[in-house]
Amino acid sequence: MEFRHLGRSGLMVSEISYGNWLTHGSQVEEDAAKKCVKAALDEGITTFDTADVYAGTKAEEVLGRALNGVRRESLEIFTKVYWPTGPGRNDRGLSRKHITESINGSLRRLQTDYVDLYQAHRFDVETPLEETLKTFDDLVRQGKVLYIGVSEWTADQIAQALKIADEMGFDRLVSNQPQYSMLWRVIESEVVPLSEKEGVGQIVWSPIGQGVLTGKYVPGQQPPEGSRATDKSGSAMISRFMKDDVLARVQELKPVAADLGVSMAQLAIAWVLQNPNVSSAIIGASRPEQVRDNVKAAGVKLEDGVLQRIDEILGDVVERDPSKTVSPRSRP
Repeated sequence: MEFRHLGRSGLMVSEISYGNWLTHGSQVEEDAAKKCVKAALDEGITTFDTADVYAGTKAEEVLGRALNGVRRESLEIFTKVYWPTGPGRNDRGLSRKHITESINGSLRRLQTDYVDLYQAHRFDVETPLEETLKTFDDLVRQGKVLYIGVSEWTADQIAQALKIADEMGFDRLVSNQPQYSMLWRVIESEVVPLSEKEGVGQIVWSPIGQGVLTGKYVPGQQPPEGSRATDKSGSAMISRFMKDDVLARVQELKPVAADLGVSMAQLAIAWVLQNPNVSSAIIGASRPEQVRDNVKAAGVKLEDGVLQRIDEILGDVVERDPSKTVSPRSRP
């Protein structure tokens, strides 16, 4: 495993991290989830990402139990706050009330005294940004949170947060967690340049395009039984890639992977890691062998000619529009 700084901070993270969205507490039984976490640890992954909303808070509980007994100082545990975790009007968003209550719940479920990174899961249009950042800063000073970040924020929102932090002396954001893959490059034109300038690192999710970049989905054929595309909780997100023209282009990547002696998943993960602004790529798994396959992308270097070949193959099926990064117009 290779390690990188999280943004311009002193925190080192494994360049491949383990995430449990759509798996722990929902798609995968706990015994299988624990085996996946053990495989991640065995392969040198030290960075684990979750969120309070995943599986209705159950994902944090499963991860907490899976990591129980592992030396806490050897881990980087990330979680998030924003989406609803209860029925009340204040059980959501980035208000002082919800953030404070949410971190306490997350720490209890994760069985830890602190998280290494606490992330605003979306931008909250109904809470003054100063209130959110002051609350995050208070959590840092209380020792419950070591670093703060965001997820799926636009470049303007990140810039606004950094400006307020600098003016008010708050802890600055060190990370952003966006979707990023060969097929989904919406951060490249605005978010990445700002982040490079300001020392914000990307912790990217879905580097294999919800599984599409593994090549297992073939144009004109039904998705394999038990795959993400057939799961009711994951099919909505993957649907944007389940188009014959996209799937056909992905099939053309197979010779590229073969020439390099890597799997399609390894090629996809290695591709996002070529971006120097990416601090870590999050992988998910339902089986330990998926973890073992994916981590082999660590340290793989893709030559410029390979990157150009990938661009030529994918062509205009790549999504680059920065306006695709959006948060709800009101609290969910």
